[in-house]
This record gives sequence, structure tokens and C-alpha cells, in this order.
Amino acid sequence: MLAHIPAFLLTTLLLAIVPGQGVAMVLRQSILGGKRPALLSVLGSSTGLFIWGSLSSLGLSTIIAKFDIAFFILKWGGVAFLFFLSIQTLLTLKNDFGKFDLEIAGETKAWSAFRLGLLTQLTNVKAAVFALSFIPQFVPSDFSLGLGIFILGSIWPLVSTSWYILLIWTIDRSAVWIQRAKVRRALTGVSALGIAALALGLAFSNN
Repeated sequence: MLAHIPAFLLTTLLLAIVPGQGVAMVLRQSILGGKRPALLSVLGSSTGLFIWGSLSSLGLSTIIAKFDIAFFILKWGGVAFLFFLSIQTLLTLKNDFGKFDLEIAGETKAWSAFRLGLLTQLTNVKAAVFALSFIPQFVPSDFSLGLGIFILGSIWPLVSTSWYILLIWTIDRSAVWIQRAKVRRALTGVSALGIAALALGLAFSNN
């Protein structure tokens, strides 16, 4: 089992780095709310990944494979959630600073930030596919499948969290530059359009 962990670590790191639903969420929270809510959202995101890994270890992969409607609901739930975030963000452009005003604490509540991260991953079809289809492949045949999936599913959010914390730190170091109103509005708009693009990509994907 230990011999398979390095390859799994590399795979999960690449999954975290590639732009997707989770990265969009972290960038949005960092840009719109600052470091604290972003970290809380990452905590929620990691919890969502852990849940997917745990469900996979309990055999949910078998259910998804047998019932196409379950995968259909999961996929389009993710699309709907991404579009909701995009529209919500675009609507804030009516404000002078978009929604990127670090002096406003409207979305910095601990539970709201945590819930955003949690829902982002629970509706992330790529995370679901990884947990249900790919994690089991890293478990050696002579090792307990359920236990192996649970172990790897617990490592997965730790790798993802490490990458997201690096992203948050990078954005936080740029705080002086983003004090300009025009920059804030531009980042708000780009964030909203980026999330919409991810939603469209997910909607038209064959997975």
C-alpha cells in the first residue's frame, strides 16, 4: 500500500492544480472576501472531498455505476450551483467596488464560507468521479479495498488543502495592488465569467 502513495500524491496534486470548480471557489473567496473566509471555504472544500472518499470506501461507486440518474443529478446539480455563483457575483458589479471590498464583511461569516466550500465539492462531478472511479485503482489487490480507499480518501483533501493555502497566500500578498476600485471590479467580473465558463464546460462534457 505504501508503495502506491507517492503516485497517488502526485495525481491528487495535479488534480488540485488544474483549474476547476474548487480552484474557482478559492479564487472567488480570496478575491471577494479575503484570507479568512477563503481558508474557511477551503476547510469546507476539504470536508467535501473527505465525504466523497468516505462514500467511495462504503461502496457508493457501485451505486453510481448501476444508476445513470444518480450521475445525471450530480452533474447538473454542479452546473446549476456554478451558474448561481456566477450570476450572484455579476449582480454585485452594480456596486462601486463590485463585490471585492475588503471592508465589507457581508460574506465573511464562518458558516457561510464553510458551507460554500462544502457545497462546491459535494456538487463537483470531477471530484465524485475521482473518488468513485480512480481512487480504487490505487489500492493494491492484496489490500482491503474499503480500508485502502478510506486511507487514500483521507490523504486527498490534505494535498488539496496545501495547494489552496498556497493560492490564498499568493493572493493575500497582492492586497496592495487590489485596493484600486477598477481592479476590484475587473477581478469581480473575471471571477464571475470564469465560473460561468466552468459551468458551461461541465454542462457540455461527456463525463
